[in-house]
Amino acid sequence: MTNILVATRNRGKLRELQQIFAGLALTLLTLDDVGITTEIAETGTTYAENARLKAEGYLQLSGLPTIADDSGLEVAALKGAPGVYSARYGDVTGEAQNAYLLKQLEGFPFHERLARFVCVLALARPGGATVFVEGTWYGAIELAPRGTGGHGYDPIFYVVDADKTAAELTPTEKNALSHRGIAGREAREVLAQWLEKGLL
Repeated sequence: MTNILVATRNRGKLRELQQIFAGLALTLLTLDDVGITTEIAETGTTYAENARLKAEGYLQLSGLPTIADDSGLEVAALKGAPGVYSARYGDVTGEAQNAYLLKQLEGFPFHERLARFVCVLALARPGGATVFVEGTWYGAIELAPRGTGGHGYDPIFYVVDADKTAAELTPTEKNALSHRGIAGREAREVLAQWLEKGLL
């Protein structure tokens, strides 16, 4: 088994990728697992820039092949906000952040609450060029939170194809539809090729 670092402390993200990469000869480790306490700042203006900063930065710190993601929620009525600033939108987190976003959308009818999640994964390995994959998940912002699964904005992200919020989906359903699931399946193909060619 080859160790690969996932540049996160978020166990939810780790579980999603573990399910997507199941069957590959990989052991996924978090920053906490390898004892890295350094936080690499997301100073980029795009998802790809932030993903690259983290993937290449944590590769240097750990010496391990590293996967980093940057993802965000883009709401049409808010001209694409919060976007790359999704994790720190409104300077609050968790349920308070969802409440803050819903407050910004007060008065907007459902058909004007179209939104999408975007995920860019950067895959960095020693001696190789960083590879990027991307996934997009289309939906709308609910009028109120529903569901207890997932994390982040999931309780207010309505998935048209499932007639549920992302927080009401099972992990299997979410991986099949989500931005991270789409990007993750592309990343799986890259990792499988690297393993086959002995590049990891």
